[in-house]
Amino acid sequence: MTEKVAVITGSGDGLGKGIAQRLAQDGFRIVLSDINAATLEKTEAEFKSAGQAVTAFRGDVSRREDQFALVQHAVQAFGRIDVFVNNAGIEDVMPLDKVTAADFDRVFGINVKGVLFGIQAAAEQMKKQGGDRICKIINAASIAAHESYDLLGVYCASKHAVRSLTVTAAKELAPYKITVNAYCPGVAGTRMWDRIDEEMAKIHGWQPGEAFKRFSSGILMGRPQVPADVASLVHYLASPDSDYMTGQAVLIDGGMVFR
Repeated sequence: MTEKVAVITGSGDGLGKGIAQRLAQDGFRIVLSDINAATLEKTEAEFKSAGQAVTAFRGDVSRREDQFALVQHAVQAFGRIDVFVNNAGIEDVMPLDKVTAADFDRVFGINVKGVLFGIQAAAEQMKKQGGDRICKIINAASIAAHESYDLLGVYCASKHAVRSLTVTAAKELAPYKITVNAYCPGVAGTRMWDRIDEEMAKIHGWQPGEAFKRFSSGILMGRPQVPADVASLVHYLASPDSDYMTGQAVLIDGGMVFR
């Protein structure tokens, strides 16, 4: 995968950073993107200190113009895009009867519009490139794209939407040698799960860490996942080994949800 270019949104930390690190190890030139400038700057410095080819772009995925500007930045830096990972996302923890229009729009703006705009921007560039090389769009879904959980209703709905967009995009972009797949993580010890745990503790009156423990206790592999677990799947989806695979939302959860 030498001389290939991968763009990863939400890659300042957490799963996105882990994905970027793995793709860098695979030989990709990396374009980091995140809304948090300080986190993004720190992560870019880490990649540079490791001698990896990297550039960074601060952007808000819910803004269509930012996603297209991200692609332009990547092309200006490295000349092309081979893999675009729509990783950025947020959670929302509340019962459905408490959800406001603003709550709904915030989650869908990032989790769904962000993916849609990322697909649009990446596909536009990938079509221009032409040639026989297969390009890859890879979306962050979740176990919540296959199952729905109480207090996470809007988040789950957004990830179901990502799964649907993945299938539609796969059908529409196949003629252009672009595959579109999604990865579906489970429970990982990231900042997102810290926030979920904190909010569920408030609602249920649980102790800190109780929600994380309850959700992860039934994992068949006996532990919560780490970024490297998810990054290994994205490594496959970004590689030539997955060239014949498109329109799939693949579970990588250690054994939680079975479809």
